[in-house]
This record gives sequence, structure tokens and C-alpha cells, in this order.
Amino acid sequence: MSAPATQRHCAAPNCGKVTTSNLKCPICLKAGLHEYFCNSTCFRGSFSQHKAIHAKAGVDSYNPFPEYDYRGTVKPAYPLTPTRAVPESIKRPDYALNGEPISELKNDRTNKIRVLNADEIEKMRHACKLGREVLDLAGAAVKPGVTTDEIDRIVHEATIERGAYPSPLNYFNYPKAVCTSVNEVICHGIPDKRKLEDGDIVNIDVSLYKDGFHADLNETYYVGQKARTNPDLVRLVETTRESLNNAIAAVKPGTPVREFGNIIQKHADANNVSVVRTYCGHGVGELFHCQPDIPHYAKNKAIGTCKPGICFTIEPMLNLGSYRDVMWPDGWTSTTADGKASAQFEHTLLVTEDGVEVLTARTASSPGGPVARI
Repeated sequence: MSAPATQRHCAAPNCGKVTTSNLKCPICLKAGLHEYFCNSTCFRGSFSQHKAIHAKAGVDSYNPFPEYDYRGTVKPAYPLTPTRAVPESIKRPDYALNGEPISELKNDRTNKIRVLNADEIEKMRHACKLGREVLDLAGAAVKPGVTTDEIDRIVHEATIERGAYPSPLNYFNYPKAVCTSVNEVICHGIPDKRKLEDGDIVNIDVSLYKDGFHADLNETYYVGQKARTNPDLVRLVETTRESLNNAIAAVKPGTPVREFGNIIQKHADANNVSVVRTYCGHGVGELFHCQPDIPHYAKNKAIGTCKPGICFTIEPMLNLGSYRDVMWPDGWTSTTADGKASAQFEHTLLVTEDGVEVLTARTASSPGGPVARI
């Protein structure tokens, strides 16, 4: 029996519909890539994003924003690889088609914190177990010379092998399966052709969608021996790891969610690092991001109290210098305003009757882990 024809999907990230159109990007076509578009409107409207996969003659990689005032040494290395495919059989969140998380946007107007039932909790446990497996595979690949795009390939393929959808993919048109944030990049770094270097640190933020539920977790890894013997980087990374653990220890019924920021800020101040204020932890489950918001700085005004059955992330981002951040022209990559290093750790947590279950907990074989302070 012959195999069924593969469906074509419009390559415009804000469309994604099945199409029978033969309209292709002419630049991609010359490079042997077949990127189809519904019509000229889809092509023209998405070209500013689509052109990120176009190579430049005579160079292996290039900086797409040469006039931008980069605050540190990390710069993007384009072209990006084309969007990796997800099999039609895998269940997708609503934004996978056109980039708009409609369910999330509707939920934001309710301000309700979701309490999961027993069946939903089991699905969250399973999704988070798979998320841990995927992050561990990505973390094991971290070494000098590996590109962040290779880490994206590993995450994408490992997620698909588990019958899951990589949650970041096309979320508000994000182009990859994972976020990889190197050195001064605080969060949402887009995987590209830059090779990791001895002395770097890299955060790998994995999220996946399985059986209708999202898992979300990340860790910061040392790249090579130079990073592990840099006193400032070790102080930053280990303080961030410890601040998350300290906050988790306070999770139990009755704890106001604003309290976690006080705990994290106290440990950060004691170790002379700053706490990023722009980004926060969040509720997670059937929606990728929902209530409650979990700020990581002290004296915040977050609303909500821990109750059995609610799931959320705590994911502190701490910096060696200023807590302030700036955004690259790609609309995603957030870096420190002064170019100094940033680190982050994240777990998905379930509030239980008497405390907390860390759904994305490390296992005995998880790569990375604490390094003794120097």
C-alpha cells in the first residue's frame, strides 16, 4: 500500500494552515528548501521572520542585527535552521497553528487559579516526568563546540519520540522547540549556530505538551572546566539554584505566593547578586502560562495562596550585576542591561495536602548538579 501524501502547511508562523498552494520562497528554493505559503499575503506578511533561515553567500554564519548595541559578548549566529516538523498524530496546543494562545488569553481575564483533580494530577506527573527526561538528554549534550541549534534538535526529537509537542514551538510565533540562554542572556534565547565555549554557562528551558498538559522546567549548566572554576559564575549559578530550593521548601497550603519572592531576594542579597523583575513564575497545566503569577523579588504584590491541587512554576533569574534587562531586535532574547552573566532554574510544583511535590525533580542520573563554591 502506498503511503498517504504528506500534508503541506503554510510556513507563515501566524498561519500554519494546510495548503495545496505551490507558492514557495524563491530564496529557499535555490538552497534546496521547500517552504510553502498559502498566498502572497502570507509570504509578505511573514517575511521578516521567515528570512532568518536564509543563508548569506560566502559566510557560514552572520549577525542579523549588526547595528544593535549588544551589552555583552553573545551575539546571534544566523541563519536559523528551518522549523522542524511535528507529526500530525501528536496532539497540539491551540497556538500551534497560528501562534495565538487563544485559551490562555481568555483565561487571563478570569483571574482564577485552577485546582487539578486526581486524573489531571496524574497527567501532570506524566508530562513532567517526560520533561525531565528531555531536559536531561539536552543537558548531557552540553560541552564546548556544541551549537545551541544542536541542543534544539535533541530536544525536538526527544519530545516527538515521547509523543509530545514542544510547548515553545510557535507560541506567539517563537521559532524553536526550546530556549537556550547563554551567559548574559536572561531568558528566551533562540537556538542558533553559535557554538558553546569553554567558560560559558547556558540555561536550557524545556517545556512539552502531553495528553493536554504542559510540563515546564529549566537548569543552568556549566560549559567546560573554565566555567566550573570561575568564582563569580559559580557564586551566581549556585545562589540561583539554592534560591529556588529555598523557595520550594516554603511551598505548602496557606503560603501566600508573594512570599517566595521574599525568600529568593533574601538569598540573592546575601550573595551579592540581583533578582530580575520583568519575568516571573506562573501557573501551568492545561495552559502553558496561567494564574498565579510568581514574582521572584521581595515585597511584590502577587495575588494568591497555595492550595492542594494547584500547579505552578518558580523560576528565579539572578544576575551578577544590574537586575535590569534589554531585548534584542528578534523580539525574544532578553539580556542583562550591563552585559554581566545571568542564571536561572525552574521546577513545576504541585501543592499537596501537607507540602509540595516537585514534579520535575532531578533523578540520580540527571547531568549537571551543584558545584562547590570556590
